[in-house]
Amino acid sequence: MRSANQDLGPAGFAVRTSIRLRPDPARITIKLFVAGQEDFGPTQSRTNAVVRRVMALSDKEASEALEDVQRDFSFRHPDFDQWLDMNAHRALHRFDPKVPLSEEKWRLIGACFTHEFAVEGAALCNPSVVDHPDQSGLPPGVRRFVMSTRAIGEGHRSAIGFRTGTIDIAGNVVIDEVRHQVSTGITSETRMSKAGFRSLLAPDAPFTENATEILSQLQDTFSLSDLEERLNVLHHDRDTYRNVEETLHEFRLIAQRFYMSTFPNDIAVSERTLWPHADIERRGMEDARFTRFVEHTGDVTYFASYTAFDGTNISQQGLRTDDFTHFHSFPVSGPAANGKGLALFPRRVDGRLAALVRPDYESNHIAFSDDVEFWETSDPIQVPERPWEVIQLGNCGSPIETEAGWLVITHAVGPFRTYYLGAMLLDLHDPGRVLGTLDQPLLSPTHDERDGYVPNVVYSCGSMVHAGHLMIPFGIADHSIGIATVGMDEVLDRLSA
Repeated sequence: MRSANQDLGPAGFAVRTSIRLRPDPARITIKLFVAGQEDFGPTQSRTNAVVRRVMALSDKEASEALEDVQRDFSFRHPDFDQWLDMNAHRALHRFDPKVPLSEEKWRLIGACFTHEFAVEGAALCNPSVVDHPDQSGLPPGVRRFVMSTRAIGEGHRSAIGFRTGTIDIAGNVVIDEVRHQVSTGITSETRMSKAGFRSLLAPDAPFTENATEILSQLQDTFSLSDLEERLNVLHHDRDTYRNVEETLHEFRLIAQRFYMSTFPNDIAVSERTLWPHADIERRGMEDARFTRFVEHTGDVTYFASYTAFDGTNISQQGLRTDDFTHFHSFPVSGPAANGKGLALFPRRVDGRLAALVRPDYESNHIAFSDDVEFWETSDPIQVPERPWEVIQLGNCGSPIETEAGWLVITHAVGPFRTYYLGAMLLDLHDPGRVLGTLDQPLLSPTHDERDGYVPNVVYSCGSMVHAGHLMIPFGIADHSIGIATVGMDEVLDRLSA
């Protein structure tokens, strides 16, 4: 009989810490709620009926109802009145202008179009970790990090959350305490790229002529107003073009994928949550893979790729930030970027961007590009061979540069859809050449890790090295997060054997 802590399948050799981050249902944010537009049942809004019923209340009833709302919820949200005003304003054109509207009824209507969302109500998993941009005020030998998380709430809706912490010279990891209040920031327009649009418009689409005409009139980068001006011209000239409505719809869907999320400086990184905005990610932003990217000039930018999920289809999206305060989101496309899990190398290789990709959904490939938004071709570098990886392989985040080569943490899926973490070593100058792979996993799910939202899974989206210690944050059964460490020398020795 197996012991309670024994690994499933082949044993892993990384050592787990005592840290376990579990989903906290008290971590909440405020979001718009529209009766009739829930994730199930009828899809027609009941906005008019709700507004009509509130307007039919007496002033006394409305005032007492609003007092109840303020008593029960205002202390949970510092920007409470702003949310009520904003959500009431979204229904402004439903009001009868001839009927007097008191401030109490206005805000009560706002409350009827507002709800709390527990961003971690269902699960917290699949982390990646990078050096924090602020390393000030730390004792010698201590490094501060930012850890991204996949936070899953009601309706299996995923968002990208964050934690912060430190690791010391002995490999001891500490995760900072977090508050319950969560901010989803402010979403705004950002500049778009012509290259990004071209790669997302199918060459055999019925509106190719229209698309060519629109893009020919735009600069290499352009604003939403620039695009709308060209779309309006097309609509005006619709008698001389075919498939105009399809063109307008497709261009606006792509335009949604370029946006910026901004957070106030006085909100801690761990209180920030990137919330779905574009139609292609309305059901989730999953499994962000962050890397600290250093240009040949020495400039530092944090990049990430994540999986956008609309409830049926998946797409690759990218993130770019310098400070974890301003996040630019953009589409990532091209044949090599099909599927999930693009992981960018932390610097250029021979002057080009490099990434690990999995366009065939089962093997690790490497791709090179001059544009982070578009990846044309890739070459396989690792295919499933061992019993614990016969179903598929993938990466667990961006490669880590070492003197011995590029260390890649991988994941593998074996019988009974059991996930394991492994590793491979790539040549430093020719990362398409594999120098070694592990014969046994770094991590296998233990018996006390096998049960959760998705059983029998350990999974990571990015690790880091400090003072010779490899720190691997990992998702457990798509429910919670653990942290394991292992000496770099041990890993490299096993890969070079």
